[in-house]
Amino acid sequence: MIRTARLVLQPWSERLREDFAALHADPEVMADQGGPISPAASDAKFDRYRAAFERDGVSRWAVEGGRGQFVGYVGVMFRPEMDHPLGSHYEIGWRLARSAWGLGYATEAARSALDHAVGVLGDQEIVSYTSETNQRSRAVMDRLGLKREPTRDFTIEDGRMGSWRGLVWTASAGQV
Repeated sequence: MIRTARLVLQPWSERLREDFAALHADPEVMADQGGPISPAASDAKFDRYRAAFERDGVSRWAVEGGRGQFVGYVGVMFRPEMDHPLGSHYEIGWRLARSAWGLGYATEAARSALDHAVGVLGDQEIVSYTSETNQRSRAVMDRLGLKREPTRDFTIEDGRMGSWRGLVWTASAGQV
């Protein structure tokens, strides 16, 4: 568990499964990802996040506000897909409920999750990427001090989203 000034980052527990699914059912929250995902897809993602903590020592953390309300997730995940344009990599990412937007929670939680991941992974590069239109995530990356790497930008074809262009930022132990 990680405590920040206003938030608690914690491993996933079964009591959060419904909140996690509700997050992924919100069209505005999921606009950058081609829209909401099914409950089954959300359950599969939830299970992947839980398993990643045990396997890798890092994963997305469940984020709760000061009153114990679920506000989303943030953290570093290992992406083993060799066919990804970046190859296998560690990625920091976040997704917050609309009620948590604009409060600085993403930056606060991501900074703590990134510090934790660097402590676990050492001098391993961590990347972050988002679409050209996701100004909120781009602003978080800038506030975290991640380095923009335009030569590593990529485009993928996705069945849900069609052609998706990812803009890339990086962090390493020396940068955090």
